Amino acid sequence: MTKQSRLPTGIREVAQLAGVSIGTVSNVLNRPEVVAERTRRRVQDAIDRLNFVPNRGAADLRSGRSRMIGLVVPDITNPFFAEVARGAVDAAGESNVAVVLCNSDQDPAKEDRYLDVLEEHRVAGVVINPLAAIPDRLAALRDRGSRVVCVHRSVRTSEFCSVAVDDVEGGRIATEHLLSLGARSVALVNGPVSLRPCADRRRGARQAIKAAGLPADALTEVTAASMTINDGVEAAGQLLKGPALPDAVFCTNDLLAIGVTRRLTRAGIAVPGDVPVAGYDDIDLAAEATIPLTSVGQPKYGLGYRAAQLVLAEIAEDEGHRHERVVFHPQLTVRDSSRR
Repeated sequence: MTKQSRLPTGIREVAQLAGVSIGTVSNVLNRPEVVAERTRRRVQDAIDRLNFVPNRGAADLRSGRSRMIGLVVPDITNPFFAEVARGAVDAAGESNVAVVLCNSDQDPAKEDRYLDVLEEHRVAGVVINPLAAIPDRLAALRDRGSRVVCVHRSVRTSEFCSVAVDDVEGGRIATEHLLSLGARSVALVNGPVSLRPCADRRRGARQAIKAAGLPADALTEVTAASMTINDGVEAAGQLLKGPALPDAVFCTNDLLAIGVTRRLTRAGIAVPGDVPVAGYDDIDLAAEATIPLTSVGQPKYGLGYRAAQLVLAEIAEDEGHRHERVVFHPQLTVRDSSRR
């Protein structure tokens, strides 16, 4: 005969042991200030003796509110988004709010399915790095009660809070640095320009080329399908097939830059001696690469932390909340990949 597992202790058992009503136990858990201190101690003692854990899920269903927020990112294997997630989790944890992590794999259809799931679970808020233009889907999610904050994406609308880095400035300072080394032609290895950061970094690079008095075709572009190390290797292969190598390469994230550097050095091209390379994001791997990588840094942890703070504030303030657009400034760190 198998031994039956013991059912979890419920609020009724706590009330019986403490000698109080179920309503009194509920008040101790949710509104302790309305219960006399002596009674509170008796209930808490019963809770401790029974190892009772409140069913917050049931309470959330009754109240229509959740103590969870969703975090939707394009690629959690990218160390940049891992740091964003860590910042969001830490900020939420300070308010005893759990974070449900959703990895869209840079797939808009998958992103939309995750939003459906988060909506079904009635999460209190969503922090998202949207893959394309701000869709009506986010507005619908917000209208059904979930607060929405865009992270790593500046939103020029009063409908949502957003936290981002000035990627136009970042693209400009990276390209200016490469031009300061004497480069007169720069290859831009970019991700899909449907992603706002990629489009903005390209815009900044073009601004630098124009400000230097160079023709527009001094900036050549290679667009990768995504933004991984393997994509960078393939992009460098395309550069090697061209009639001439560019004087320098600017990659719009560090993984692309690491892949480009790897492929160039395998082909006997010296980095930075023949072709200096710069990346973007300044992930930990940038400093630890075989050829330490020059990179435009942004506050990865701070982006996630501030975005979670904003969504929690909007949840708490409800209709009285005023949307904010937070923009950080990037900084260039010069390392061996562009040091001559």
